[in-house]
Amino acid sequence: MIKRFLPTRESIQQNRLIQRLGPRIHDPLLWQVNRNSVARGVAIGVFFGLLIPVAQIPAAVLLSLTVRANVWVAALSTLISNPFTYGPLYILAYRIGASILPPVVVERQVPDDHALTVLQWIVEGVNWLTGIGRPLVLGMMIMAVIGAVVSYFGVLLGWRINVLIKRRRKQQRNNARRPTDAS
Repeated sequence: MIKRFLPTRESIQQNRLIQRLGPRIHDPLLWQVNRNSVARGVAIGVFFGLLIPVAQIPAAVLLSLTVRANVWVAALSTLISNPFTYGPLYILAYRIGASILPPVVVERQVPDDHALTVLQWIVEGVNWLTGIGRPLVLGMMIMAVIGAVVSYFGVLLGWRINVLIKRRRKQQRNNARRPTDAS
């Protein structure tokens, strides 16, 4: 089903941007749709999709080149984080990180005239970011690792269940075609 949406190997090899990556990009395992390469691709994509907010697809593609995972699946799996899911993912990551790290107490200095200068605004922003930054980063790292492991084994399990269902249906069709023995 997914094969019809993927570009052909020839169209990929003729792309000028992809030719710059060298001969490694032409490894057939990077483009095959099989259980192991797809599972590795999903795990890599989910890992980078949950870990870093920028350059997710290039990072996933580069790692999938080194571990011989399906490149397209890795790139598409990074879309687990998108403009619709950023908020819930970051809130969850912050809560996970904050539950592990001790709370940080930040002393705030309020100016007398209640008008913040640019420098004071930057200092306040940095204080605020350091207060939420560490729990957020820790939570993102935890979510990325757990998400990658769960998605890897989830794809393997889903693939196995799909194969078993297909076998059972084929066996049922074959049993239905056989004439019954009437004694």
